[in-house]
Amino acid sequence: MAKLLARTLLTRDYASLSTNPFRVCVIGSGPAGFYTAEKMLKAHARAQVDIVDRLPTPFGLVRSGVAPDHPETKVVINQFSRVAKNERCAFFGNVTLGSSISLSELRELYHVVVLAYGAESDRVLGIPGEDLIGVHSARQFVWWYNGHPDGRSLNLDLNSTDTAVILGQGNVALDVARILLRSTTELAKTDIASHALAALEESSIRKVYLVGRRGPVQAACTAKELREVLGIKDLFVHIKEADLHKTLADEEEMKNSRIQRRVYELLSKAATSASSHPISGQRELHFVFFRKPDRFFESDEKRGHVAGVHFEKTILKGVGSGRQIAAGTGQYEGIDCGMVLKSIGYKSVAVDGLPFDHQKGVVPNVGGRVLSDTSGDPTLLENGLYVSGWLKRGPTGIIATNLYCAEETVASISEDLEQGALAS
Repeated sequence: MAKLLARTLLTRDYASLSTNPFRVCVIGSGPAGFYTAEKMLKAHARAQVDIVDRLPTPFGLVRSGVAPDHPETKVVINQFSRVAKNERCAFFGNVTLGSSISLSELRELYHVVVLAYGAESDRVLGIPGEDLIGVHSARQFVWWYNGHPDGRSLNLDLNSTDTAVILGQGNVALDVARILLRSTTELAKTDIASHALAALEESSIRKVYLVGRRGPVQAACTAKELREVLGIKDLFVHIKEADLHKTLADEEEMKNSRIQRRVYELLSKAATSASSHPISGQRELHFVFFRKPDRFFESDEKRGHVAGVHFEKTILKGVGSGRQIAAGTGQYEGIDCGMVLKSIGYKSVAVDGLPFDHQKGVVPNVGGRVLSDTSGDPTLLENGLYVSGWLKRGPTGIIATNLYCAEETVASISEDLEQGALAS
């Protein structure tokens, strides 16, 4: 039934739009998908673009990944809505690649198929206890508070513990910390999902640890995100001054990155201006550096539930080109907690018939042109098949990064069309 529906939608009559349309299917309706559609419509007057998504609603990461207290970031939805209203563009929701319709079927229906479905899974640590109750990915938590259909049923217990550990110190980790620590009176003014707001109003969590493998110089967040979390009202912030000690290698890194310099400055200022101890009832945010998770340990009282994280202390070692990595020291310590959120990276998933580099988590490509295997040979191309966004380059960058990524892919499509490599 699902296949019949999808085929009916995707093989509709094009006569009213063009006598000879150039049919393009974009799989995924997030920023990468909509930027690709927009660029295709502008570049080719004959292009008829169908955007397909497994969810009933469009906009992907903008709708389900951006924090509810960041409305300015979601303004791009207005631009994407104008694209969707173009008479040569159509959106089809509730169509799942691989079950509703196969990739090979789409390639028969369209001159070009662009894969832009992003990264809907998570990297794993592969350490003992990762499957304990109370250990979640940050992606799941973000989907939960943004009302994503797949996040609504997340079994999240905010009442049985006062402490949460967040693994990672990137922007997503800071978003998650901010949602846990910010006043629900303030969150109520945002578009946070109603079920999430109700749960947060009853939350017992008062202490959040943001833990990173490396030091403050290498923290992966932006200054804007860091400034926001540090600016939460009536929040006690703790950073060990010893962790702020910089090496010559750190100084070299900071010379080459304005963002790293600004982040370090903000952390240093927070460490020196904060009071030495929290006052009664005050919520707490602890930045912990030079620690990598070794295992999760189980509660003695609640079998199968997480009770804390065991960390190995780390030091930084140079690996050339000014880059430093975390190396274990053989010294360990633990943090007790009842909830862990892993913000260690997203991961794309493969579908049948799609070449996929499982090690890198991307579709092998050159300039957005999909390659037949992972050898990197640019002559082994999958004709008419392209990729854009996180699926193309990995889960990096901001929303606007997908604009430049889409431009490159559309330029490759245009070049192939001009050279007669595509049926039109």
